[in-house]
Amino acid sequence: MSLMFYSPIDDPDPWREALGAALPDLEFRVWPDDGPLDNVRYTLVWKPPIGWHRQFPDLRAILSLGAGVDAIVADPDLPPEVPIARLRDAGMAQQMAEYALYGALHFHRRMDEYARQQGGSVWQPLAPKLIGERGVGVMGLGVLGSAAAAMLARTGFKVAGWSRTRHQLDGIACWSGFEDLERFLAGSEILINFLPLTPDTLGILDAATLVLLPRGACIVNSARGAHVVEADLLAALDNGQIRGAMLDVFAEEPLPALHPLWRHPGVIVTPHVAAVTIASEAAGQVIDNLRRLRRGEAPVGVVDRAAGY
Repeated sequence: MSLMFYSPIDDPDPWREALGAALPDLEFRVWPDDGPLDNVRYTLVWKPPIGWHRQFPDLRAILSLGAGVDAIVADPDLPPEVPIARLRDAGMAQQMAEYALYGALHFHRRMDEYARQQGGSVWQPLAPKLIGERGVGVMGLGVLGSAAAAMLARTGFKVAGWSRTRHQLDGIACWSGFEDLERFLAGSEILINFLPLTPDTLGILDAATLVLLPRGACIVNSARGAHVVEADLLAALDNGQIRGAMLDVFAEEPLPALHPLWRHPGVIVTPHVAAVTIASEAAGQVIDNLRRLRRGEAPVGVVDRAAGY
């Protein structure tokens, strides 16, 4: 039996080495591959094309190379009985939390405004604000969002969190459900998005929600580009409702060279690097799940397809 690896961005060699050492009898193959497809039992993938999985007639499990699985569950041709397992952390929570903290501090200390002043040779100190008075809202309180919220709170920010279901986190005011969204947004001077991408969260940051933030709020998005209606964000930046945005993900990636987000003075663009899967950290989870599957057990981190994550 074999495992098929597919990723447009990840190097397969560290995965080949790690899985080969732990499971030497499992053939590791990298797409495209000319070998037979009927002996592929597992796939290890990142953003496979729609319909890609239907070519494997005896598929037993789909293992994601990341925490996000929206590109997988969006495929209508997935065999309904095949489990999908996502990575639970593997060093991503720490990286995501660092990105969120950097973004929050960048806007809290008004570094975006100082950068614009530098462009005009303007020497003008700006009034500071105590960190404990700065409201930071974290959307999505799963493994990644909870880790980021905890780091932000330890740093001293006044942190609130919002999620689909109620959470209890020390030192963090937790809101849940769409009935609480307006009150949550009203206190979020810096809004950081960690939501999973589902039909309910698609385009959640649009004109209707952006206007609920305090005027001059800032946004950090490291979840999915499709959470943000980019035209609405640009309009909010232009009219001053949003002061600045640090964006790691986009509706189309790579971000097209002529997209206005590249050149907007209020926007920081990073190329989907808030958290990068590190094979040496993540391989243990994949190996454990492969061993579970071969024993006839359910893998850890199984995705609820109805919920989308």
